[in-house]
Amino acid sequence: MTTETPRWLTSSYSDNGGACVHVATNLAARGTVPVRDSKHPTGPVLDLTTEAFSTFVTSIKSGDLSTA
Repeated sequence: MTTETPRWLTSSYSDNGGACVHVATNLAARGTVPVRDSKHPTGPVLDLTTEAFSTFVTSIKSGDLSTA
């Protein structure tokens, strides 16, 4: 367990339309990337492994994820 505080950021690619997530990449060196809903910053946090986060980002970039 780390006591380091997440430093939340929103992607520069975000269009600020409300469908954004915050990520705390400062914890990646510890093997985790916390993710949360930007509309609910005090809500739940999903702790992804760095491998899972990388796969997620790659899937988004390649268009493999469908919204349908």
